[in-house]
Amino acid sequence: MSGVYRKSGSPDQIAWEARGLAWLAAAQGAAVVPILGWDERSLQIEYLSPAPPTPAAAEAFGRSLAATHAAGADAFGAPPAGWDAAQPGWIGRARLPLGQYAHWGEFYAELRLLPHAEAAHRLGRLSSAGLAGIERVCQRLRDGQFDDGRPPARLHGDLWAGNAISTAQGFVLIDPAAHGGHGETDLAMLALFGFPHLRLVQDAYAEAAGLADGWRSRVRLHQLHPLLVHAELFGGHYGIEAAEVADEYS
Repeated sequence: MSGVYRKSGSPDQIAWEARGLAWLAAAQGAAVVPILGWDERSLQIEYLSPAPPTPAAAEAFGRSLAATHAAGADAFGAPPAGWDAAQPGWIGRARLPLGQYAHWGEFYAELRLLPHAEAAHRLGRLSSAGLAGIERVCQRLRDGQFDDGRPPARLHGDLWAGNAISTAQGFVLIDPAAHGGHGETDLAMLALFGFPHLRLVQDAYAEAAGLADGWRSRVRLHQLHPLLVHAELFGGHYGIEAAEVADEYS
Protein backbone atom coordinates (compact mmCIF):
# COMPACT_ATOMS: atom_id res chain seq x y z
CA MET A 1 0.00 0.00 0.00
CA SER A 2 1.46 3.35 -1.03
CA GLY A 3 0.53 6.67 -2.57
CA VAL A 4 -2.37 9.04 -2.04
CA TYR A 5 -5.97 8.81 -3.18
CA ARG A 6 -7.98 12.04 -3.13
CA LYS A 7 -11.77 12.18 -2.86
CA SER A 8 -13.74 15.33 -3.51
CA GLY A 9 -17.17 16.25 -2.22
CA SER A 10 -19.05 18.85 -0.27
CA PRO A 11 -17.47 19.97 3.03
CA ASP A 12 -20.26 18.11 4.82
CA GLN A 13 -19.65 14.83 2.96
CA ILE A 14 -15.89 15.02 3.45
CA ALA A 15 -16.19 15.68 7.18
CA TRP A 16 -18.72 12.85 7.56
CA GLU A 17 -16.45 10.31 5.88
CA ALA A 18 -13.36 11.47 7.78
CA ARG A 19 -15.16 11.25 11.14
CA GLY A 20 -16.45 7.79 10.27
CA LEU A 21 -13.07 6.43 9.23
CA ALA A 22 -11.40 7.79 12.38
CA TRP A 23 -14.13 6.33 14.61
CA LEU A 24 -13.84 2.89 13.04
CA ALA A 25 -10.05 2.97 13.22
CA ALA A 26 -10.21 3.85 16.92
CA ALA A 27 -11.91 0.49 17.55
CA GLN A 28 -8.66 -1.29 16.61
CA GLY A 29 -10.59 -4.09 14.97
CA ALA A 30 -10.96 -4.35 11.20
CA ALA A 31 -8.28 -2.48 9.26
CA VAL A 32 -9.34 0.98 8.07
CA VAL A 33 -7.73 2.98 5.27
CA PRO A 34 -5.40 5.59 6.83
CA ILE A 35 -6.43 9.23 6.56
CA LEU A 36 -3.55 11.36 5.31
CA GLY A 37 -5.39 14.66 5.60
CA TRP A 38 -8.65 16.44 4.81
CA ASP A 39 -10.07 19.91 4.33
CA GLU A 40 -13.26 21.42 2.95
CA ARG A 41 -12.38 20.42 -0.60
CA SER A 42 -11.04 16.88 -0.38
CA LEU A 43 -10.22 13.85 1.72
CA GLN A 44 -6.78 12.34 1.26
CA ILE A 45 -6.46 8.65 2.11
CA GLU A 46 -3.78 6.07 1.48
CA TYR A 47 -3.99 4.38 -1.89
CA LEU A 48 -4.79 0.68 -1.52
CA SER A 49 -3.24 -1.85 -3.88
CA PRO A 50 -5.76 -4.65 -4.49
CA ALA A 51 -4.77 -8.30 -4.09
CA PRO A 52 -6.77 -11.53 -4.52
CA PRO A 53 -8.85 -12.38 -1.43
CA THR A 54 -7.90 -15.55 0.44
CA PRO A 55 -9.87 -17.80 2.80
CA ALA A 56 -7.52 -16.90 5.66
CA ALA A 57 -8.07 -13.19 5.04
CA ALA A 58 -11.84 -13.73 5.02
CA GLU A 59 -11.78 -15.48 8.38
CA ALA A 60 -9.53 -12.79 9.84
CA PHE A 61 -11.87 -10.12 8.51
CA GLY A 62 -14.86 -11.76 10.18
CA ARG A 63 -13.10 -11.82 13.55
CA SER A 64 -11.78 -8.28 13.24
CA LEU A 65 -15.18 -6.93 12.19
CA ALA A 66 -16.63 -8.43 15.37
CA ALA A 67 -13.98 -6.52 17.34
CA THR A 68 -14.93 -3.27 15.60
CA HIS A 69 -18.58 -3.80 16.45
CA ALA A 70 -17.72 -4.66 20.06
CA ALA A 71 -16.14 -1.22 20.50
CA GLY A 72 -19.71 -0.01 20.62
CA ALA A 73 -21.56 3.28 20.26
CA ASP A 74 -23.37 5.60 22.64
CA ALA A 75 -26.79 4.58 21.32
CA PHE A 76 -28.58 3.12 18.34
CA GLY A 77 -28.42 5.82 15.70
CA ALA A 78 -25.49 7.61 17.34
CA PRO A 79 -22.99 9.25 14.95
CA PRO A 80 -19.20 8.90 14.89
CA ALA A 81 -17.24 10.89 17.45
CA GLY A 82 -17.11 14.56 16.52
CA TRP A 83 -20.35 14.59 14.53
CA ASP A 84 -23.53 16.31 15.75
CA ALA A 85 -26.38 13.78 15.97
CA ALA A 86 -28.84 16.52 15.02
CA GLN A 87 -27.21 16.72 11.59
CA PRO A 88 -27.86 13.78 9.23
CA GLY A 89 -24.95 11.88 7.75
CA TRP A 90 -24.67 10.25 4.35
CA ILE A 91 -25.04 6.82 2.82
CA GLY A 92 -23.99 7.17 -0.80
CA ARG A 93 -25.93 10.16 -2.14
CA ALA A 94 -28.78 9.74 0.38
CA ARG A 95 -28.97 11.47 3.74
CA LEU A 96 -28.69 9.20 6.78
CA PRO A 97 -30.84 10.27 9.76
CA LEU A 98 -29.14 10.02 13.17
CA GLY A 99 -30.36 10.05 16.75
CA GLN A 100 -30.19 8.45 20.17
CA TYR A 101 -32.31 5.33 20.67
CA ALA A 102 -32.15 2.80 23.50
CA HIS A 103 -33.81 -0.01 21.52
CA TRP A 104 -32.72 -1.28 18.13
CA GLY A 105 -36.19 -2.00 16.75
CA GLU A 106 -37.49 1.51 17.32
CA PHE A 107 -34.31 3.01 15.85
CA TYR A 108 -34.41 0.77 12.78
CA ALA A 109 -38.05 1.59 12.11
CA GLU A 110 -37.87 5.34 12.68
CA LEU A 111 -34.44 6.21 11.23
CA ARG A 112 -33.60 3.48 8.75
CA LEU A 113 -36.78 2.14 7.15
CA LEU A 114 -39.49 4.79 7.18
CA PRO A 115 -37.48 7.79 5.89
CA HIS A 116 -36.21 5.92 2.83
CA ALA A 117 -39.49 4.08 2.24
CA GLU A 118 -41.44 7.34 2.26
CA ALA A 119 -38.88 9.00 -0.03
CA ALA A 120 -38.99 6.08 -2.47
CA HIS A 121 -42.79 6.15 -2.44
CA ARG A 122 -42.88 9.90 -3.15
CA LEU A 123 -40.59 9.30 -6.13
CA GLY A 124 -42.80 6.50 -7.45
CA ARG A 125 -40.13 3.89 -6.75
CA LEU A 126 -42.03 1.99 -4.03
CA SER A 127 -45.67 1.07 -4.46
CA SER A 128 -48.37 2.03 -1.96
CA ALA A 129 -48.73 -1.66 -1.08
CA GLY A 130 -44.97 -1.85 -0.57
CA LEU A 131 -45.03 1.17 1.73
CA ALA A 132 -47.87 -0.39 3.73
CA GLY A 133 -45.81 -3.56 4.11
CA ILE A 134 -42.83 -1.55 5.39
CA GLU A 135 -45.13 0.21 7.86
CA ARG A 136 -46.33 -3.16 9.19
CA VAL A 137 -42.74 -4.31 9.69
CA CYS A 138 -41.99 -1.02 11.46
CA GLN A 139 -44.82 -1.60 13.91
CA ARG A 140 -43.38 -5.00 14.81
CA LEU A 141 -39.97 -3.37 15.21
CA ARG A 142 -41.38 -0.66 17.49
CA ASP A 143 -43.06 -3.35 19.57
CA GLY A 144 -39.64 -4.92 20.18
CA GLN A 145 -40.41 -8.19 18.44
CA PHE A 146 -36.93 -8.33 16.87
CA ASP A 147 -34.91 -6.86 19.75
CA ASP A 148 -32.37 -9.23 21.30
CA GLY A 149 -30.76 -7.11 24.02
CA ARG A 150 -27.41 -6.69 22.30
CA PRO A 151 -25.84 -3.26 22.88
CA PRO A 152 -25.25 -0.79 20.03
CA ALA A 153 -22.45 -1.90 17.73
CA ARG A 154 -19.95 0.37 15.98
CA LEU A 155 -21.11 -0.18 12.40
CA HIS A 156 -19.45 0.55 9.09
CA GLY A 157 -22.98 1.10 7.83
CA ASP A 158 -22.46 0.59 4.07
CA LEU A 159 -20.50 -2.64 4.01
CA TRP A 160 -20.84 -3.99 0.49
CA ALA A 161 -17.89 -5.66 -1.21
CA GLY A 162 -16.66 -2.44 -2.82
CA ASN A 163 -16.12 -0.88 0.61
CA ALA A 164 -13.92 -3.68 1.98
CA ILE A 165 -10.86 -3.75 -0.26
CA SER A 166 -8.83 -6.94 -0.47
CA THR A 167 -5.11 -6.19 -0.15
CA ALA A 168 -2.01 -8.27 0.52
CA GLN A 169 -2.43 -7.36 4.20
CA GLY A 170 -6.11 -8.41 4.28
CA PHE A 171 -9.40 -6.57 3.92
CA VAL A 172 -9.40 -2.81 4.54
CA LEU A 173 -12.50 -0.69 5.14
CA ILE A 174 -13.25 2.44 3.13
CA ASP A 175 -16.22 4.80 2.54
CA PRO A 176 -18.30 4.20 5.69
CA ALA A 177 -21.72 5.42 6.76
CA ALA A 178 -20.67 4.79 10.35
CA HIS A 179 -23.16 4.87 13.22
CA GLY A 180 -24.41 2.86 16.17
CA GLY A 181 -26.55 -0.08 15.10
CA HIS A 182 -26.85 -3.86 15.15
CA GLY A 183 -23.85 -5.90 14.04
CA GLU A 184 -26.07 -8.17 11.96
CA THR A 185 -26.74 -5.19 9.68
CA ASP A 186 -23.14 -5.09 8.43
CA LEU A 187 -23.23 -8.87 7.92
CA ALA A 188 -26.46 -8.57 5.94
CA MET A 189 -24.97 -5.87 3.71
CA LEU A 190 -22.01 -8.14 2.93
CA ALA A 191 -24.48 -10.79 1.78
CA LEU A 192 -26.73 -8.48 -0.27
CA PHE A 193 -24.47 -8.04 -3.30
CA GLY A 194 -22.00 -10.86 -2.70
CA PHE A 195 -18.61 -10.98 -0.99
CA PRO A 196 -15.58 -13.26 -1.50
CA HIS A 197 -15.56 -16.26 0.84
CA LEU A 198 -18.72 -14.88 2.45
CA ARG A 199 -19.52 -18.01 4.47
CA LEU A 200 -16.05 -17.96 6.06
CA VAL A 201 -16.51 -14.30 7.01
CA GLN A 202 -19.93 -14.98 8.48
CA ASP A 203 -18.91 -18.06 10.46
CA ALA A 204 -15.80 -16.39 11.88
CA TYR A 205 -17.84 -13.32 12.82
CA ALA A 206 -20.67 -15.33 14.39
CA GLU A 207 -18.22 -17.27 16.58
CA ALA A 208 -16.24 -14.19 17.63
CA ALA A 209 -19.34 -12.08 18.31
CA GLY A 210 -21.34 -14.87 19.94
CA LEU A 211 -24.36 -14.37 17.70
CA ALA A 212 -27.57 -15.95 18.91
CA ASP A 213 -29.03 -18.91 17.06
CA GLY A 214 -31.29 -17.94 14.20
CA TRP A 215 -29.35 -14.89 13.06
CA ARG A 216 -29.45 -16.07 9.46
CA SER A 217 -33.25 -15.86 9.54
CA ARG A 218 -32.93 -12.10 10.12
CA VAL A 219 -30.53 -11.34 7.27
CA ARG A 220 -33.28 -10.17 4.93
CA LEU A 221 -34.75 -7.93 7.64
CA HIS A 222 -31.40 -6.16 7.98
CA GLN A 223 -31.17 -5.87 4.19
CA LEU A 224 -34.36 -3.81 4.06
CA HIS A 225 -32.47 -0.59 4.78
CA PRO A 226 -29.99 -0.77 1.88
CA LEU A 227 -32.73 -2.02 -0.43
CA LEU A 228 -34.84 1.05 0.40
CA VAL A 229 -31.85 3.36 -0.04
CA HIS A 230 -31.30 1.85 -3.48
CA ALA A 231 -35.00 2.16 -4.27
CA GLU A 232 -34.87 5.85 -3.34
CA LEU A 233 -31.73 6.55 -5.35
CA PHE A 234 -32.08 4.23 -8.33
CA GLY A 235 -35.59 2.80 -8.49
CA GLY A 236 -35.78 -0.24 -10.72
CA HIS A 237 -36.31 -3.59 -9.06
CA TYR A 238 -35.12 -2.43 -5.62
CA GLY A 239 -38.53 -1.18 -4.53
CA ILE A 240 -40.13 -4.44 -5.65
CA GLU A 241 -37.55 -6.49 -3.74
CA ALA A 242 -37.97 -4.33 -0.62
CA ALA A 243 -41.73 -4.92 -0.72
CA GLU A 244 -41.17 -8.67 -1.05
CA VAL A 245 -38.80 -8.67 1.94
CA ALA A 246 -41.29 -6.67 4.00
CA ASP A 247 -43.91 -9.34 3.35
CA GLU A 248 -41.59 -11.92 4.89
CA TYR A 249 -41.47 -10.04 8.22
CA SER A 250 -44.87 -8.38 8.45
